[in-house]
Amino acid sequence: MLKNRYLEQKITSDLTQKMVFIGGPRQVGKTTLAKQIGNQSYQKYAYLNWDNIDDKKAILKSAFPADAQLLIFDEIHKYRNWKNYIKGQFDKNKELFDILVTGSARLDLYQKGGDSLLGRYYYFRLHPFSVAEVLKKNNLVVPFEKLSFSSEPAMPATFKRLFEFGGFPEPFIHEDKEALRRWHNQRIEKIVKEDIRDVESIRDISTLQTLALLLPEKVGSQFSLNSLREDILVSHKTISFWMDVLEHFYYHFRIPTYSAKNIHSLRKEKKMYLWDWSEVPSGSARLENIVASHLLKLCHLLYDAQGYKAELHYLRDRDGHEVDFLIAVDKKPWMAIEVKSSDQVPSKHLHYFGKKLSIPFKYQLVQTENIDFIQNDIRVMSVDKFLSALV
Repeated sequence: MLKNRYLEQKITSDLTQKMVFIGGPRQVGKTTLAKQIGNQSYQKYAYLNWDNIDDKKAILKSAFPADAQLLIFDEIHKYRNWKNYIKGQFDKNKELFDILVTGSARLDLYQKGGDSLLGRYYYFRLHPFSVAEVLKKNNLVVPFEKLSFSSEPAMPATFKRLFEFGGFPEPFIHEDKEALRRWHNQRIEKIVKEDIRDVESIRDISTLQTLALLLPEKVGSQFSLNSLREDILVSHKTISFWMDVLEHFYYHFRIPTYSAKNIHSLRKEKKMYLWDWSEVPSGSARLENIVASHLLKLCHLLYDAQGYKAELHYLRDRDGHEVDFLIAVDKKPWMAIEVKSSDQVPSKHLHYFGKKLSIPFKYQLVQTENIDFIQNDIRVMSVDKFLSALV
């Protein structure tokens, strides 16, 4: 299986300059990646998990192995004073050891307040496996340049496996449907009853878990907080807060519409997707989610590792034109993507927005193998081939 994750080389390089924070969903492989960096790039490292009693004592006493060159702090954001603690360790000991911090929450969010960590760390978001990563394709994706496509026999099978079992390491590697269902149940419980409860003050944890169980059915459509509020009988303020919390803990993500002067976009509505697309009922919604996840992974890599202001949007105006996805860099449209189960007729809406916004690259993806042609300046192609050109 994969020995090196796609972020490993960049994180190792950045550790020589600043602290590195790795955020991402529970069980996506953050700890494994951190320890792998420790094993491969350092003679000695120390791994300290805030959830472990002995490690917690060592953290509070600042008692580290004398010969450690790298300190890995896992889940330390659960410590109320963690940001000041990490800042102090870095300022005092940055010549002695490097610092790597991992956590299943938005570490860039939970560092707010108190002494600022700004300028002392790089932040990376680790994503699940993707088609390109499984195929070990080290694609160089540059904004506003053409994607580099290739045809490999393993692409369709790799996509099908990811589509069915998701990109989280454990279920993807085992390829067992029963184990996948049990893994889903355990992951939800741990996110809500362990990760969130340890950080957030939420009394009604069971209803929050109910909310999480409702979200897979909402994937891909315009997202309404009011409809969810009515489903679980809580206030609008509460449902809004809970959705933010679940997003901060990498359960789901939301993408906004793209706004520009020459289109009458609907700015308030967002679309919602899950980090684990295998929880979404199989069909068009899951297909749209797996594409959204791959595109978000690209945007996050461009931003976290290369500094491009890459953002994922969707397109929808008041006249009813809609396209599933748009990637913009510095607010400028780069590529638009429409996802279809089998329809190979180029989307009129994709063509409309392509002209209206002068979008350089337009793709229509279909869940059909060996499709690749250009019509009306739209490239219609197999979803597996497109995704293999990303990261």
